[in-house]
Amino acid sequence: MQSDRVKQGVERTPHRALLFSTGITRSHLSKPFIGIASSYSDLVPGHTHMRILERFIERGVESSGGAPFIFGLPAVCDGIAMGHKGMRYSLPLRQIIADSIEIVAQAHGLDGLILLTNCDKITPGMLMALSRLNIPSVVVTAGPMMTGRYKNRRLSLVGDTFEAVGRFKKGEINAHELQCFEEEACPTAGSCQGMYTANTMSCITEALGLSLPGCATALAVASKKTRIAYESGARVVQLVKEGMVPSKILNKNSFYNAVAVDMALGGSSNTVLHLLAIAREAGVSLHLKDFDDISRKVPHICNMAPGGQYFMEDLDWAGGIPAVMHSLAALLKNNATVSGRSVKDIAEKATIFDREVIRPTTNPYHAEGGIAILFGNLATQGAVIKQSASEVKQLTGKARVFDSEEAAMKAILDGKIKKKEVIVIRNEGPKGGPGMREMLSPTSALVGMGLGQEVALITDGRFSGGTRGPCVGHICPEASEGGLIGLLKEGDEITIDIPRRLLQAKLSQAEIKKRGKSFKARPKGEIGYLKYYAKNVSSASEGAVFA
Repeated sequence: MQSDRVKQGVERTPHRALLFSTGITRSHLSKPFIGIASSYSDLVPGHTHMRILERFIERGVESSGGAPFIFGLPAVCDGIAMGHKGMRYSLPLRQIIADSIEIVAQAHGLDGLILLTNCDKITPGMLMALSRLNIPSVVVTAGPMMTGRYKNRRLSLVGDTFEAVGRFKKGEINAHELQCFEEEACPTAGSCQGMYTANTMSCITEALGLSLPGCATALAVASKKTRIAYESGARVVQLVKEGMVPSKILNKNSFYNAVAVDMALGGSSNTVLHLLAIAREAGVSLHLKDFDDISRKVPHICNMAPGGQYFMEDLDWAGGIPAVMHSLAALLKNNATVSGRSVKDIAEKATIFDREVIRPTTNPYHAEGGIAILFGNLATQGAVIKQSASEVKQLTGKARVFDSEEAAMKAILDGKIKKKEVIVIRNEGPKGGPGMREMLSPTSALVGMGLGQEVALITDGRFSGGTRGPCVGHICPEASEGGLIGLLKEGDEITIDIPRRLLQAKLSQAEIKKRGKSFKARPKGEIGYLKYYAKNVSSASEGAVFA
């Protein structure tokens, strides 16, 4: 066992003394050391209930003959960080999570890991770590939040708070209703209720084969989730005994399955960024074009919020990810999973309990998957759009250019944006942001003001999984690296054409060259970690990873 290097031999007498000071018994020294990487936090709604799950994971580890050790990791709530400087720290946290797990696991010689996670950047950070470390690991995602209720209508965070800001500004709801939404939209612990980034990453984690079947959709407040936590703790000890490491699961097949499930669900566009980063850590070849190729083959079969009508509780009751895989069975690749069952076995034995929530591939909501990759002179290295959340498939409009999210948000709320215009928000990429902020506040405001399908928004930043409408993100090269988005001017004609996979500015090469001569990057004078991050991070087309 790896842990033998910290607990075996006479020269490890001081090490054992320190371990005994933690309260373990001598019998624990002969057991595999299992680290429980917990991102519990009182600040993050998706993580406040993790203390209960930690207990059940510990029980599972002990029951199977392991020695459990909990250690903590930071967490950020993207919803709370949204729309201000705090969002610049969200994506950088992914790297900190991965590095922190590596440091703790290697320093203490851990034999296995349970990764207890839930929210947007914490889950991919943990997957990056397990891919890098390649020690037996099981991921427990802590589960989605229940929907709220108001006047016999279901509520969710994005639709009834972020989008409600625009509705309030438009006069559709009053201050009392807005306050009711604030208090009722998020009634329990858990990740936000729709197929936003956190829940999409949970579903992808299960599709990769790194969580037990049913884990992704089991609700945060359900006893089903605590049982999965217990079973995951027991299972990781068996994986240690079997020598079942992540590299035996993470391969071309598993990443293909993850992307296929993502496309079928109409998941968050952030998954492109995260899967590229995880694949890099796993040493698996995955490229931007792979997402588009798979999207053309795998139909969109689950009409999930924000683009659709169903929530995570509906998906769970319909059979969860095993049922989605059942519908996609003919399109999936067989592969191993941490459960000990193969992908094909899980898919074949699953049951779909609601064929409207999870449709057959012969009757999809859309013929193509949820995400499309666009190219053109505005995105020579690619850009990402969540096509399943956009009714508009082709749009040409005049550019309204803003150098920050805040400037664009002010123009939207002041009523200065007109139909058929294309809002350009630049200097928000991984380097230029720095941190590649999500633009949920402006996109939600547009929806709330009735412009969600009438106005396009393009950016070198990102979008929340809650974004809907003709919104194109991850534009590469970003403005700070000389991308054309940084050279655009008010009134330039922009074309978004999803069927043709095109993002184009109507500018001649001579005009682009002329503008490029006067281009100067605009560093924002950040200090501390953001300065370090901006210096080291790669482009979004490569997953925004450290070189």
